[in-house]
Amino acid sequence: MRSQGRTLFQVFKYTIYVLLTVNIGLFGAEEYNAAKLQFPDGIAPGDLIEAFASTIDTAAWVVLLLLFEIETYVLEDEQCTKPTTLSLHAARVLCYLVIVYAFYGYAANLAFTHGVTALPDVTSLCALVSDGWSDRWSYAVDLDEYVEITSANCASLSAQGSFLRFDTMPAAVDLPGLVDIQRLAWTDVINSGVWLLVVLLLEIDVRLQERNRYEGAALIASLAMKVPLYLTLFLAAVYWGVKGDFVDFWDAFLWLVAFAFIEMNILEWRREERRLRRVEDEFD
Repeated sequence: MRSQGRTLFQVFKYTIYVLLTVNIGLFGAEEYNAAKLQFPDGIAPGDLIEAFASTIDTAAWVVLLLLFEIETYVLEDEQCTKPTTLSLHAARVLCYLVIVYAFYGYAANLAFTHGVTALPDVTSLCALVSDGWSDRWSYAVDLDEYVEITSANCASLSAQGSFLRFDTMPAAVDLPGLVDIQRLAWTDVINSGVWLLVVLLLEIDVRLQERNRYEGAALIASLAMKVPLYLTLFLAAVYWGVKGDFVDFWDAFLWLVAFAFIEMNILEWRREERRLRRVEDEFD
């Protein structure tokens, strides 16, 4: 019965990992549609991270998650040879570089949401309806989500009497919508930064566990620092849920579950090491 329960647990865990991988495609589709408006002349190589920050970030995090899973659960201690360990560390360093770069992308996207100017002569979105493709306007309904303004929908998109436009693209937004978009952009930045702190602590945990020093004060300090960080990530997920951004909410929820598994892996690793030390002491 215990073996069956363990198997079900592993199936559930790897199902979460698969769902996170699927999210790469969801973010890619969402950001691709937004990028067509944000970069009408095409996306230059230097703009990739700003255009696809969530997609690149999620892909790097999925790889990093799998590397943590391999090191903390899949590999036995005797399999952690020097070449294997160096390879895992090198791959993780590459992931961290991409994740930090993605953090810059979130910050750049936040800056973009603050680059707005007023449309003083526009009191209705219907004034922006045009038959010319080069002058076609969109309305920002959410962060990275735009709807083309047409004669059929212009009156229903917003009841506000004043509007702003994003400086680098023909997209309008009303003030309440802009505030929501900027708050979501801030949430992205905060969420990304907090996750960087979480994995820094996890790296320290793993290194301590490798040396059998993940005990006592080190264990307590690690848990004490992680609690407010995970709470912040949980609140970010709740905020996305409240604002109706299902993809971000779902992704944030899955990541919390996934890294709960990594935390459990480390604690199980610790328990197994302590058990082996007790067995060795009994035979000494």
